[in-house]
Amino acid sequence: MLKGISPLLSPRLLATLCRMGHGDEIVLADAHFPGASMGCLVLRADGVPVTPLLDAILPLFELDAYVDDPVVLMAPVAGDELDPAVEADYRAAVGRHAPSAPNFVRLEREAFYERAKSSFAVVMTGELRKYGNVILKKGVTPSS
Repeated sequence: MLKGISPLLSPRLLATLCRMGHGDEIVLADAHFPGASMGCLVLRADGVPVTPLLDAILPLFELDAYVDDPVVLMAPVAGDELDPAVEADYRAAVGRHAPSAPNFVRLEREAFYERAKSSFAVVMTGELRKYGNVILKKGVTPSS
């Protein structure tokens, strides 16, 4: 156990976050997401919802300040409704750790999948809420 690092971060996830470079993306996927089909590294965080995982990752992970979309969510399919609590929970977590982050961007489902395929890794979580997927783009870690 390491002091100051959330026990929600497995050694493999922590190493993955460390190996990621500026501009690399990681998907925190809900339990319904087809992670194994994305063709990239898949990590498991079974039973862990996305919000506590955001609270564990974001103190260690700088969001990319050079893009308009360092946080991307999936847009609902026509006819589906979003649970507004999902975005509110994610916004609160991001606000706690990166208050200057821009507003979230939503991508159409297939566009989200295409972007996820080029991600560094997908973390399969225990998030059960629909449209609970989020992509984070890593930025440059400040020198001080």
